[in-house]
Amino acid sequence: MILRDKISAQLPEWRERVKTLLKEHGETVIDRVTISQVYGGMRDIKGLVSDISYVDPAEGIRLRGYSIPEALKLLPRPEGGDMPYVGGLYYLLLVGETPNPEQALAVEDEWKARSVVPQHVFDMLRALAPQAHPMQLLSQAVLALQSSSVFARRYEEGMKKDEYWLPMLEDSLNLTAKLPGIAAFIYSLKYRNGIVPHPDPERDWAANFAHMIGVKDKTYEDVARLYFILHSDHESGNVSAHVTHLVASSLSDIYYAFSAGLNGLAGPLHGLANQECLGWLLDVHKKFGGVPSREELYKFAWDTLDSGKVIPGYGHAVLRVPDPRFTAQMEYARKHFPQDELVRLADLVFDVVPQVLKEQGKAKNPAPNVDAISGALQYHYGVREFDFYTVLFGVGRALGVTANAVWARALGQPIERPKSLTTKMLEEAAKGQ
Repeated sequence: MILRDKISAQLPEWRERVKTLLKEHGETVIDRVTISQVYGGMRDIKGLVSDISYVDPAEGIRLRGYSIPEALKLLPRPEGGDMPYVGGLYYLLLVGETPNPEQALAVEDEWKARSVVPQHVFDMLRALAPQAHPMQLLSQAVLALQSSSVFARRYEEGMKKDEYWLPMLEDSLNLTAKLPGIAAFIYSLKYRNGIVPHPDPERDWAANFAHMIGVKDKTYEDVARLYFILHSDHESGNVSAHVTHLVASSLSDIYYAFSAGLNGLAGPLHGLANQECLGWLLDVHKKFGGVPSREELYKFAWDTLDSGKVIPGYGHAVLRVPDPRFTAQMEYARKHFPQDELVRLADLVFDVVPQVLKEQGKAKNPAPNVDAISGALQYHYGVREFDFYTVLFGVGRALGVTANAVWARALGQPIERPKSLTTKMLEEAAKGQ
């Protein structure tokens, strides 16, 4: 298999690199941890390793060293398509090399061969569906796949530690292959006729998702590719990525780990942000009966802040520039449907709101993040069920967290176990300074 062979060729050098780093520089202090960091969600503490992606405050995310514009330009794409194969991105995340078209399609073919969802998963989802949130359904579906875990079986049989990554890769390919079909079934179950959608063997991974949820507009295939690529990873410190890594560090298989990560993604401070941003845009559109003037929006933004509310989609924990993921989606929308009123409104908000936030002086970063536009694109194509948007996010996020999990297992990263302190200890430390 192409992914296994590529990673196998790199592993000896990587393992020696990590071994040397720890032996020669393991005690090097790289950052001073403050009490506010210990007590403030470990913000900015450098305590995780990910070679899959890195968020540069001044540039945005880099996927295996490539910026978003670079990745979108370099990755192979279908004939006539504007956006790359997601299989090409997965190859890049796992192997660290830009694939050629044949290599990208090899991953797509792996997914097609592994895409059949067991019947018991559909049966379980049907039983839960009437009361369940779509994210509960997605998390439960992933957990229901655990009975087929290759890693769990191989571990029980006994295998060498340096082989742990191999069944982790198998499980990750099996999981990611099935997610579009599972997500499409959840969409059908919650909002349509409940029929199990069938993939088209001629379509790629993302295009099949578009096909299975019934969006007829051909250009939505590109939006699906773009959305899943942009939401794939954002280094390891965000909740969904960190939780997945934490659970997997105990040698749990990827099904246990990613189900837990999805539960973190479902939180309002993480994956629900995109629907909150779209809701705010729709409220503005309704209030003004369309796209307001610049002056009207300026006043409305100030009224929002003065009432103690926030303007969702602006500001980021790490970034200090407009999120390149926002830019990529906005550029696509401007090109393909510039007259869409929500897109025009989002563009106007981009022009007005950063100025208002700068004038207010409270936001460290008044620039837009990815959530400021992503919901508007889905809304344009008729995917208007807000509580499904986080499921879309989860399907994309699986790509990054599984790639990280494979490499964490390959390099033998240990169980994560940070040390806790009591508040009294912190107080005594503060007094002693």
